[in-house]
Amino acid sequence: FPEILSNPMLTPVQGTLEVVMNQNVNLSCHSDSGSPPVRYTLFKHSQKVSTLNRTDLTPVFFNLTINSASDVGEYKCKAENSISYGGKYSRSLNFTLKEPVSRPVLSSPTSQAKKGQNVTLSCLSEKGSLPITYTFFKERQSISHPVKMQKKEAAVIFILINSSSDFGTYKCRAENSFRNNAKYSNSFNFTLAEERSNSQHLIISLGLILLLLVIGFALAIPFFIIPSCKASE
Repeated sequence: FPEILSNPMLTPVQGTLEVVMNQNVNLSCHSDSGSPPVRYTLFKHSQKVSTLNRTDLTPVFFNLTINSASDVGEYKCKAENSISYGGKYSRSLNFTLKEPVSRPVLSSPTSQAKKGQNVTLSCLSEKGSLPITYTFFKERQSISHPVKMQKKEAAVIFILINSSSDFGTYKCRAENSFRNNAKYSNSFNFTLAEERSNSQHLIISLGLILLLLVIGFALAIPFFIIPSCKASE
């Protein structure tokens, strides 16, 4: 009597579910028991990708190429024979795209600071497979322990501006599981807020003095004109 198929097994031939862009991927699918012939269909997110037939219970191999981020995700295999009544499905395989980090961006809510002020620095790589590890530097000296981020969120550190030496050049570095692919950010510098503030205060003070002189001169004019007019009469 014809035998119904067992649930097929879908496995990656390369043994890993992490893939890189433009990588060729081979998937093996087969049922251990059941009556041949067998028709195997590969699905990606419920969309049919390919169909292969076997006259026995040997595995079929589906070949894929990862051309874009849309090529990763959930894959399933369906096995059918003459009495399968809708077929049997394998467990899902979820591929993830392994991507090198992009150049991180170092930023802060403010570029000016006063001595004694706490400031923040944020470092973020828009691209790159997780986790991403960030390290902050001042000049060439590390100023933080490596910060490992499991989400696409910026790593943030807090800095206390104690002296003029704290107004140097800051950078951050981002790296993930790609070896020898660490990327450094743009440079970021804080400026001393008092310097600009003092110059503005000086300009404002001089402007107020000049304005008071003009007002005083305007108010004094009538006192000089009226006596002179009376004297001429």
